[in-house]
Amino acid sequence: MIITKRSYARVGFVGNPSDGYNGKTIAFTIRDFCAEVVLYESPTLEFKPSSQDHAVFPSLNHLLEDVRRTGYYGGLRLLKAATKSFAQYCAGAGIELPESNFTIQYTTSVPRQVGLGGSSAIVTAVMRALMAFYGVQIPDQILPGVVLQVESRELGLTAGLQDRVVQAYGGLVYMDFGKEYMASNGHGRYDRLDPATLPPFYLAYRKDLGQESSTAHLRVRERYDLGEEKVVKTMDEIASLADRARELLGAEDHDGLAEVLNRNFDLRAQVFDIQAEDRKMVETARAAGASCKFCGSGGAVVGTFKGAEMLERLRHAMEGAGYEFVVPEVAPNSA
Repeated sequence: MIITKRSYARVGFVGNPSDGYNGKTIAFTIRDFCAEVVLYESPTLEFKPSSQDHAVFPSLNHLLEDVRRTGYYGGLRLLKAATKSFAQYCAGAGIELPESNFTIQYTTSVPRQVGLGGSSAIVTAVMRALMAFYGVQIPDQILPGVVLQVESRELGLTAGLQDRVVQAYGGLVYMDFGKEYMASNGHGRYDRLDPATLPPFYLAYRKDLGQESSTAHLRVRERYDLGEEKVVKTMDEIASLADRARELLGAEDHDGLAEVLNRNFDLRAQVFDIQAEDRKMVETARAAGASCKFCGSGGAVVGTFKGAEMLERLRHAMEGAGYEFVVPEVAPNSA
C-alpha cells in the first residue's frame, strides 16, 4: 500500500500576526503550491531526503544556488520531529500503534521562507500520511496543535496556530484564538467560510529568501509578554480586523475589504521591523492601485484588485520589480 497525502500553502488574508497573541485571523489555502508526502510499509523505518536535503553538489556555484533557493535546512528534521510527535500524541491518547515500519519521503513546491506556511505544510502532510498508515483519526480542531508542537516543542521555533489550522481544515477559514476559550477547550473557534465570497486577489513573492517567521516574532513576543501597551493594543486592533473582514466578505464590500487589508499591514509595521525589500513589495502593489499586506512574516504579499486593467498594471509592476506574481486558486477544504 502506497499512501500519498498533500497539504497546501496558506495565505494569511487578514488578522495576522495576531494568531500568536490570542487574536483572530482569516486565512485560506491555495492549490498553486503544496507539500506532498509518500509513505509505504518497509522492513526498516526510513526517512528519504528530497532535493532540498542534498549534500553533494557538482560545483561551488551549485551549492550557492541551492542555499539561495532553499536555505540551510531541508525537510528531514520536519519528518523526524513530526513522526515523534505523532507517536507521543498516540501514547497520550491511549492509542497503541502496531509494530509496522515505513519509508517516507516528501516533495514541496511551496516557496521557502516567504510566509506561505511551507514547513507546516510538510508537517501536516506527514501527519495525514501517518494517520492513514496507522488508521488513527486526529480531529480537525486538535490536529493543528499537534502540528504546532512539532515546530515549537521539538524544533524550538516560534509560531502560531493559524498556518496549522487552515492547512488542517483547508479552504477559507475564520479563526478565533481567544485566551479563555483556548484554555477551556485546548483549541480555538474555527469556522469554514465560503471561498466564493472572496474578491479577486493576487499573490506575489520574493525570489530570494526572506527570514523564518520565528526570527521576526522573537522581539515582539518579548514586548507582548511584558505587557507593553503599544504592542498589546496593536495586536488587539489587528485581531478586530478579522471580524470586520468577515462582515465585509458577507456583504461583498470589496472596497471596504481592501481598506482592511491595507490597515492590517500598516498596524503590523508599527510594532515589527519591516525589511526594506518587503516594504518595497507593498509600496509597488499599492502604487498600482491594489490593496496589499503580508501573507505571513514577510517575503510574500497578498491583496485585492479591481478589474482586468488593474490586474495587468499590477502584474507588470510586480514582475518588473523582480517578484513572482500569481493569481491563485483557493484549495478545497478537507471535509
